[in-house]
Amino acid sequence: MIKNKQLLLLLLWTAIACILRFANLDSKPLWTDEFSTLVFSLGNSFRGVPIDLPISLSTLLEPLQFRPNTNTADVLRNLLLESNHPPVYFMLAHWWMRLFSPSEDSLVWIARSLPALLGVISVPAIYSLGRFAFNSPLVGQCAAAMMAVSPYGIYLAQEARHYTLGILLVIASLFCLTLAVKKLQQPAHFPVWAVMAWIIVNCFGIASHYFFALTLCAEAIVLIALLWQEYLKSPKLILTQISSKFRCLKPHPKNLIVNCQLSTVNGLTRLLTVAIGTLAGGLVWLPIFLSNKYGSELTNWIVSGDRSWLDWISPIFQALAGWITVISLLPVESPNLAVVIVSVIAMTIYFIWVLPIMFGSLKTSLNTTDTRLGTVIYGGFVLGAIFLFFSFAYILGIDLTRGARYNFVYFPGAILLLGATLAVIFKTPTVKSQWFHLPAVEIAGKKAVMLILAMGFVSGFTVNSNLGYRKYYKPDLLVPIVREVSQVPVLIATTQKTHVEIGEMMGIGWEWRSSATDSVTDVRKNEEVQLSDFPLFLLANYQRNQPEIAAAKLDRTIRKLQRPLDLWLVNFRAPVNLEAQKCEIESRDLPPVDGYEYQVYHCS
Repeated sequence: MIKNKQLLLLLLWTAIACILRFANLDSKPLWTDEFSTLVFSLGNSFRGVPIDLPISLSTLLEPLQFRPNTNTADVLRNLLLESNHPPVYFMLAHWWMRLFSPSEDSLVWIARSLPALLGVISVPAIYSLGRFAFNSPLVGQCAAAMMAVSPYGIYLAQEARHYTLGILLVIASLFCLTLAVKKLQQPAHFPVWAVMAWIIVNCFGIASHYFFALTLCAEAIVLIALLWQEYLKSPKLILTQISSKFRCLKPHPKNLIVNCQLSTVNGLTRLLTVAIGTLAGGLVWLPIFLSNKYGSELTNWIVSGDRSWLDWISPIFQALAGWITVISLLPVESPNLAVVIVSVIAMTIYFIWVLPIMFGSLKTSLNTTDTRLGTVIYGGFVLGAIFLFFSFAYILGIDLTRGARYNFVYFPGAILLLGATLAVIFKTPTVKSQWFHLPAVEIAGKKAVMLILAMGFVSGFTVNSNLGYRKYYKPDLLVPIVREVSQVPVLIATTQKTHVEIGEMMGIGWEWRSSATDSVTDVRKNEEVQLSDFPLFLLANYQRNQPEIAAAKLDRTIRKLQRPLDLWLVNFRAPVNLEAQKCEIESRDLPPVDGYEYQVYHCS
C-alpha cells in the first residue's frame, strides 16, 4: 500500500512536470543559440549561408531544412568546425530529428520536445537520488515535486539546448558521489561497477557540456573536505591503515591481524581511479577546444575587460536572481507595468515569509542524524559550485553568472537541499516565520509545503507563458515594426563574425515567414513574390581591426540595389556614412527591442 502511494505521488509530480514543460512549447520565438542547435542537429552547416552578398529569406533559412541523407558524421564535422561545444547532445538531437522528420511547421516543437522530455525524466531521477541520499522517501518526493514545478527547470526544459541532458548527467554523477561517501563512512568497499559507471557518466557529462567540469570540481571539493574531516578525527588510524596496506603487498603467513582489504584505503584507491579515468576522458576534448578558432568569439560576452564598479557587483545580483527563480518567478517581465509591480511585491512578501522557515528547517536537517550526511554532501556541493562561479568572475574575469542557464551544473544539488528542507517542514506540526521584528506567522507544516509548491506551480505557468525568463532576442517585436515603418523593399544588414550573427538574422527571418500571410508563406514555391513581401539580408563580414571593410561592403551592396529601399542596420557594429548613397536616417523615435539594436535609413 505504501509503495503504491509513493508511486502514485511520483506519477503525479511527473505528470505536472510534463504539463508545465510541454505547454506552449513552440510559442516563444527562437533565439540564436537554439538556431545553432537546430542547424547542427539537422547535420547542416552555417557555412552555406553567403557572406557579403544580399540574400533572400529562403537562402538565409536553408540550413534549417531537414535532409534525410544527413548522418552523424555530418553533425560531428560541422559542429567541431564551427562551434565550441562537444557533440553528445547534438548527436542525440540528430537521431531525434531523424525519428520524427520535422517539417517547417513542426521543427520548433520537435527540437524543443527532446529537452522537455529529458526535463520530465529528471523528476523520477531526482526522486531516486533524494530517497537514496537521505534514506527517506519523503525527501525524494519533496525533491521530485520541487523539480517538477521549479521555474528555472521549466525554463531550461523549454529551450532547444543541451542543459536538461546535463542535469540528468549531474544527477547520475551525484548518485555515484553519494554512494562513494556512504561507503567511506561505513566503511565498506566502493564497488567496481560504481567506479566504472562514475567514469562513464563523467565522460558523457564533459562530452555534453564543458561546464560539467565545474560539477566535477564541486564534487571534488566535497570529497576532499569530508576526507580531511575524517583525517582530523583520527589521523593515526588512517596512517596506520595506509602503512598496513603497503605491508600487505608482501603478506606474511603469520600476519593475521593486518586486514589486506582495508576498505578505507581501497576506497581512496578507487576514487583515484575515478579521478584519473575522468581526467583522461576530459582531456580528449582539450585539443579540439584549444584549436577551435570560434572559441573566444563565442564566449567573449562572459569575459570582463576593463572592469568597472558594475562588473564587481553584477555577479552578486545576477547570482541572486538565478537562485530566486529556482523556487519562484511571477510575471516580472510582463509588458503591463501594473502586473510587474504586483508581482515584485508578491514575491518580496513571499520570500520574507518563506526564507526564515527554510533556513530553520535546513539547520534542523543538518543537525538530524538521518539527514545530516546528505545535507552536508549537497550543501557542500552547492557551496563549492558557487565558490567556483565567483572565483571565475572575480579572479579570472569570466562572469558565468551572466548566463543563468549555466547554473545547471549545481541545480540538482539545490533541488535536493530544498527537498530535505521541505521534508522537515512537512513533518513539523506548525512553522513560524519572523524577519525584521515582524509578527510571527504560524501555519501547519503540511500547508506551508503545499503553499511553496503552489507558488512554484504558478511560477511554472509564468515561464511557459513567456512572462518570465523571456527570450533575450525578441524578433517577434522587431518584425511588426519593420512592416509598419517600411512600405518599400527592405534590406536588413548586420555585421557577421560567427554563426551567432547568422542566428540573429535567422530569428528575424523565421519570425517574418511565420507571421506572413498564407499567400506568401513559402517564398520558394511562389515565384511572383516581390522584394516588398520579404526582405533581403546582408551579412557583412566583420574584422575587429578593420571595421571599415564591413561598411564598404554595405556601401557596395546598396549601390547595386534598386530604389526606393529601406535599409535596416541591425546589430551593425561598424561605423557607416550613407550620405553619398542618398540614405536618410529615420527621424522618428522607434521603440527599443531586446537583442536587436537597429537604425533605419530611407534610400531614395
